[in-house]
Amino acid sequence: MNQDIRTRMQSELVLRGYSSETARAYLRYVGQFIEFLQPKQLYEASDEDVKAFLSLLVTEKNASARTLHLARAGVLFALREVLHKQVGNIVVPKIPRSLPVVLSKEEISRILSVLPSMKSRLLVMLLYGSGLRVSECVHVKVEDLELEQRIGWVREGKGKKDRMFIMSKETVQLIRRFVQKKGIEKGFLFQGKNGRAMTARSVQAVLKRAGARAGLLKPVTPHKLRHSFATHLRESGVDLRIIQELLGHSSIQTTEIYTKVSSEEKRRVVSPLDSLRLSPKQED
Repeated sequence: MNQDIRTRMQSELVLRGYSSETARAYLRYVGQFIEFLQPKQLYEASDEDVKAFLSLLVTEKNASARTLHLARAGVLFALREVLHKQVGNIVVPKIPRSLPVVLSKEEISRILSVLPSMKSRLLVMLLYGSGLRVSECVHVKVEDLELEQRIGWVREGKGKKDRMFIMSKETVQLIRRFVQKKGIEKGFLFQGKNGRAMTARSVQAVLKRAGARAGLLKPVTPHKLRHSFATHLRESGVDLRIIQELLGHSSIQTTEIYTKVSSEEKRRVVSPLDSLRLSPKQED
């Protein structure tokens, strides 16, 4: 019975356009909830069962607020959308809004300088230079690129919407050399085995090694490169609405985190005292 529900849930997630990453996470937490419920069946679950399961994630697995939100969403999707059960309001802690950790331009340059291959260099140039999510980057196709215009298209990205992204001159030049060298005429730009898309895990491994080679103390991840893209654009005076469009945020509130003044901007501010003409005064 429970296996049948998980199969139905998987189909429902696909039909509603959930990303494969979100679907896997929902199914994983529903699987854990099913184990927690035994010997009860999923359709017998009560509000108290859901609360007890989420409490267990905190006490035994030290789950963060973000994890609790994801687990709750997965379990409630199964109960409400698949089994059509009436479930009450299950409250979990709010996800704290923290400033994104970014890499400096110097750190980005150091990473690019140690990358051993054209492919790994191009990955970083698209993640940082175009602000792509890792899932978007690995699914970029050659036919989605307009090299003369220095733009590309994310097809059915987050929210199942197409989105334009920008590319630097150097990125375009490297793409031309890369596809010529690899003989890629169409399909995924970053190909794994049998012409399939490179996996996000492979990209993460590339960045982890690059960070170590560059001698960086902070972890290098695809999302840090995306945060750095947005932060550096904001520091250079790009309008927040444009950054929102480039990042593919559905709400400006998500992008507003980049209005937080960076340490670099703070250092560039001149104290008003420096503009005063002070008479030299003898020290006591």
